[in-house]
Amino acid sequence: MDYLNRLRSERPVLYWLVLLVGFWLAFQLLLGVAQLLLGGFALPAWAPLALVLGVLVLVARRQQGR
Repeated sequence: MDYLNRLRSERPVLYWLVLLVGFWLAFQLLLGVAQLLLGGFALPAWAPLALVLGVLVLVARRQQGR
């Protein structure tokens, strides 16, 4: 964690680029897992995206309440 703090202060553009790529990769991984889990149910193609976004909203609401 100390490395990320130092990177944020010394090279903020690189820090934000790494953060953006990390979030994008995590979202793609979550979508892939949701597609694997929901693939056998003959649901529409947007169902995994709706599931992932719904879970992210629930997590955000639970954290906001604390």
